Amino acid sequence: MVNPVTNTVTWRERLIAYAHLCRFDKPIGTELVLWPAMWAMWIAAKGMPDFKVLVIMLLGVLFMRAAGCAINDFADRKVDAHVARTRERPLATGVISAGEAIGVFLILITASACLLFFLPIQTFYWSFGALLLAFIYPFMKRYTHLPQVFLGAAFSWSIPMAYTAVGAEPDLSCALLYLGNLAWTMAYDTQYAITDREYDLKIGVKSTAILFGQYDIQIIGMLQAISVLLIGTALYREQLLFPYGMLALMVVVADFIYQGYITRDRDPQRCFWAFRHNRWIGLIIFVGIFIALL
Repeated sequence: MVNPVTNTVTWRERLIAYAHLCRFDKPIGTELVLWPAMWAMWIAAKGMPDFKVLVIMLLGVLFMRAAGCAINDFADRKVDAHVARTRERPLATGVISAGEAIGVFLILITASACLLFFLPIQTFYWSFGALLLAFIYPFMKRYTHLPQVFLGAAFSWSIPMAYTAVGAEPDLSCALLYLGNLAWTMAYDTQYAITDREYDLKIGVKSTAILFGQYDIQIIGMLQAISVLLIGTALYREQLLFPYGMLALMVVVADFIYQGYITRDRDPQRCFWAFRHNRWIGLIIFVGIFIALL
């Protein structure tokens, strides 16, 4: 927090604020981007990818997610102070300025770009899509009730990039994984948006939680079902569905049913729990793929 007397912060407080800006204290977002990239790398490489590529992709996911958080807080700097869940963010409290947030975004984007020198040129071409989506997503909630679609597109972009990183061409299986992950992202980010719906309606921020209204839980369930169907089809095409891929997806379906049950009353805390619980969905699918490829 800014000292009310001196209007300054210590170097330690500033470092902590930068870590919070990049959400290094909340790794769930990184996990939600990482697991789909891991699915794609293992499928495209037909097993364990090259260790160098794996490390580069891990760093790329970390840097790009942090960059997305920085530009998101910049975009939301005037509204975060009015939402209970976000009012302690560094830009809302004044510990970090808007200019500093932009600086952090540019540094992280530059670091991500440097990693591309060690990957195939096709990955470099695909990276422009990742940069565009990372930049525009935070502003979409002012113009459309479908910002979750843009987030899904951004979070799923690691899938074709993972394909090209291991030297494979994005194919139909890649497209199915992309669309399946996009549907899953829309589902869990709508759960997330339900927790803020009351505040978003007051301040004029748009979301699928507002758009779907009283049918939000049902549509989340439909998106989850579509996600399982598309990912399952991709695994079937790659001969990874039976038996381990199917077993993993059965566990995922059971988890989705449980999420629907606990969020049926739309309690914000339960919806936020369900959102956070999705970190295990990506891991479960990866374990199925990993075992099937052994």
